[in-house]
Amino acid sequence: MTSQTTVEKASQDPQGPGPAPAGGLRGHPWLTLFSVAIGVMMVALDGTIVAIANPAIQQDLGASLADVQWITNGYMLALAVSLITAGKLGDRFGHRQTFLIGVVGFAAASGAIGLSDSVALVITFRVLQGLFGALLMPAALGLLRATFPAEKLNMAIGIWGMVIGASTAGGPILGGVLVEHVSWQSVFFINVPVGVLALVLGVLILKDHRAENAPRSFDLAGIVLLSGAMFCLIWALIKGSEWGWGDLQTVGYLVGAAVLFLAFALVEQRVREPLVPLGMFRSVPLSAGTVLMVLMAFAFMGGLFFVTFYLQNVHGMKAVDAGLHLLPLTAMMIVASPVAGALITKFGPRVPLVGGMVCTAVACFGMSQLTVGTGTLTMSIWFALLGLGLAPVMVGATEVIVGNAPMELSGVAGGLQQAAMQVGGSLGTAVLGAIMASRVDSQLPGNWKDAGLPKLAPEQLDQASSAIKVGMPPVTKETPPEIAGKIVGVAHDTFVSGMSTAFMVAGIVAVIAALVATLTKRGENAEAGMGGGHI
Repeated sequence: MTSQTTVEKASQDPQGPGPAPAGGLRGHPWLTLFSVAIGVMMVALDGTIVAIANPAIQQDLGASLADVQWITNGYMLALAVSLITAGKLGDRFGHRQTFLIGVVGFAAASGAIGLSDSVALVITFRVLQGLFGALLMPAALGLLRATFPAEKLNMAIGIWGMVIGASTAGGPILGGVLVEHVSWQSVFFINVPVGVLALVLGVLILKDHRAENAPRSFDLAGIVLLSGAMFCLIWALIKGSEWGWGDLQTVGYLVGAAVLFLAFALVEQRVREPLVPLGMFRSVPLSAGTVLMVLMAFAFMGGLFFVTFYLQNVHGMKAVDAGLHLLPLTAMMIVASPVAGALITKFGPRVPLVGGMVCTAVACFGMSQLTVGTGTLTMSIWFALLGLGLAPVMVGATEVIVGNAPMELSGVAGGLQQAAMQVGGSLGTAVLGAIMASRVDSQLPGNWKDAGLPKLAPEQLDQASSAIKVGMPPVTKETPPEIAGKIVGVAHDTFVSGMSTAFMVAGIVAVIAALVATLTKRGENAEAGMGGGHI
């Protein structure tokens, strides 16, 4: 069966698994949402909570900077590379089984990290965390798609998005508290009881749904090519700032990714049951939703990367205090996500998505005006506006992608949505980081000279620039106080200038995303394959 006929048949076939009756425990829609939200929270939280623990891990295990980077990079690579394949596994074997395996594996890998006595073991189990997290995330969306009727799906995805947003933004706060008052191991051990709870709820509540046209075979060539392409792309984005964007290694990985993506597209047109039926992308709303998710993650994750350095290194806050200053962002996402789901259900996704990206753009432009002396109130306004803008996009773009895909490809669509977020976040961090670095390199010599500081040798200037790119003044205990004060001023002013430029670019990307959002519409296959029923 070709990808085109697969998509057409699904959109024409009104039969499919419908929502469970309200009276039963197993398959109850709202209990299903609660159950998958516990598992999703565990994975989303881990994306940011570990960053706070990295310095303690480095000190306790004697790890190098490269080792610590691999603690994050290994997880990100495993997650990004595996998401779409994991979604296909859910479509083939059932999203309930895939979700439960993901929960057990993620919790077990987390416990193993807490028991590890070497950085090599930590990295190994972080990779396993990423693989099991990839199983869990698309399966959660597949279960929601199969369980909720069309008129309630947006509200469910709104709460699902709220959990992800709150967990992502709340990670630094919880991580700071655990590392400061317990240990770095507790950051990972906390996933064990959460995983046990998700498993128990999943066994009791989740109901397996299988579409009649579910895939029966595997596209092994497609899996290998897509995984290789995603690895090359994400790895180039991770290492580009270190190697240099014009370096042969960076260019080689980017070219390799392009070649593998092209080979993947050619293979998918010829196999009987492709990993990703390219006919999916004939749906303009689905394609627009995917691009929108990439652009949203670019602006959000890329910008948030600098905000943590700004709060901790420029304003001198501890990790917990920095996390608390981000509470307006977290709180607004918690409040606005369910509201966005209700608005999208009533009016369709287009207007809320455009409005959300406009709010995100305004917030990014506002944050480009932050200075060294900006107060908490002003910061909170922009953080809250960013959360208000992101909520409808997280909900609406997810519904557009999953809702415009056939039921039997809901897992692939969920994997596509998550993969788009990973690519967008990596791309935003890489591109905005490069813009920040370029701005710092160009301004530092002049700012240093204008402050009347002693001239630096080229090697010293490079070292100072590296520190200032994360907001750290290059001073030592031996630096005289009057000189140290000038260096701190130059470092913070130069960093903020670079951050402002990066946020301006993020704002422009958000404006482009608002234009893309005009191409979205309600899922064409939302009713087909989900049946009627009431919750």
